[in-house]
Amino acid sequence: MICPYCSNDETKVTDKRDTGEFTRRRRECLKCRNRFTTHEKIESNPIKVIKKGGRREEFNRVKVRTSIEKACEKRPVSAEKVEKMLTKIEEGIRRRGGEVKSAHIGEHVMRELKKTDKVAYIRFASVYRDFADLSDFKKEIRELVKK
Repeated sequence: MICPYCSNDETKVTDKRDTGEFTRRRRECLKCRNRFTTHEKIESNPIKVIKKGGRREEFNRVKVRTSIEKACEKRPVSAEKVEKMLTKIEEGIRRRGGEVKSAHIGEHVMRELKKTDKVAYIRFASVYRDFADLSDFKKEIRELVKK
């Protein structure tokens, strides 16, 4: 690792923490003694999403986050909780392999929202499942109440 202060390539790790998503390392330059932090994340192969029409595109974490945030708008769901849901969803998708259907991602999102906030779940489901009228909402709410 090259020191950002003096460009020396000899450093030592003084502290290391794994957070699941990345590894944080606190480093000290052996020449100038300045300290700095690095964050390391494993690079993995990109996930391809197979859309309804058969078109393929790269998985976009931001798109999933945006849809979750819209569903959770004005609900008591913290940004930290949204990030945890997002990480869990992405990990589940990565376990399935290189390609995943968009429907699988949507089902994963609904499962996480259902556990987190029922209102956010209904909001997401209404868009994802394309609710046509009030009867679709009633049916989904009845299913929620049963469980």
